[in-house]
Amino acid sequence: MNFMNSTISAAATLLPYAVPQFHSSGTVELTPVNLNIDPWSIFDKAWTTLVGYPAQDFRFEEGSTPISTTKAVLSWIATYYVVIFGGRALMANRPAFKLHTAFIIHNFYLTAISGALLVLFLQQIVPSIWNNGLYDNVCGVSGWTKPLVVLYYLNYLTKYLELLDTVFLVLKKKPLTLLHTYHHGATALLCYTQLVGQTSVSWVPITLNLTVHVVMYWYYYQSARGVRVWWKQYITMLQISQFVLDLGFIYFACYNYAVSTYAPSLPHVGTCGDPKQELAAATGCAIISSYLFLFIGFYLSTYKKPAAAKKALKKASKTQVPTLEEASEKTVDALRTAGTTVVETLRDEKCSISI
Repeated sequence: MNFMNSTISAAATLLPYAVPQFHSSGTVELTPVNLNIDPWSIFDKAWTTLVGYPAQDFRFEEGSTPISTTKAVLSWIATYYVVIFGGRALMANRPAFKLHTAFIIHNFYLTAISGALLVLFLQQIVPSIWNNGLYDNVCGVSGWTKPLVVLYYLNYLTKYLELLDTVFLVLKKKPLTLLHTYHHGATALLCYTQLVGQTSVSWVPITLNLTVHVVMYWYYYQSARGVRVWWKQYITMLQISQFVLDLGFIYFACYNYAVSTYAPSLPHVGTCGDPKQELAAATGCAIISSYLFLFIGFYLSTYKKPAAAKKALKKASKTQVPTLEEASEKTVDALRTAGTTVVETLRDEKCSISI
């Protein structure tokens, strides 16, 4: 911590500030002032004021901490899907809301929250890696400290705040794609499973995701203000890079755990995790792997395919999730077609037998 604080303090001396010192010769010298910025101390003071105890004393306890049980998480996610798909049905014959100012505010505070959490995570992680090494932070106790648990939980709560992204889409009558609706619900579940499983590698996908979100929500904030931003394509590239790095660390941790536990004769670096983390590890691998494929598909369909293929892929990637009525109609049509095909096949066979 002293290493990080001294680094931050040194960086603070580079900020635009100065105190003028007047000399008898008539010259003026700008003398730097040490601002001594410590983000964790500022956060801890605010946390203590709000909840009545230091941030480091926080404990994530299933059943007592808000939204800390599987039932509660699934209820929130189910409510999310009911609201967005029910809202889409209600908005079908209604004019779209503008919500210009609200959308600007929404994207600005998500940018600010993501940036603040990223700074706090880095203040904890960087000195820990410096002192204890990367491996212990991915597979050992260094990646699951009391200050980090507070930040993990706050990051988890922001996933519910981000569900408002879809509410804005519904009210503005924008398409609800599979990528968007699946990603938002699955991320809340993902963060919950890692909190319960106490996976030390959690800081890797979280810090990368916060970095992406600072850029992404800043882009949406600027776009909502009418500022033309040319680097939208690079946000998707950044997201794909994030998932590749995520999976590299996660598969490394999972492989070392699996081999050290079930096949110690195979090559591996060391132990990594324990049996109570198996469900969390499987969930993390499955969900983040699915993100990678979905985002690659979106990128190829939007930016890289030849005209004809690009048009088809783009249409598929941006096709809305069907309503219940549309899904029912398609199912009935499919069954009717299948039934007709079976009847005609049987009739043809009967005719051939008769002949």
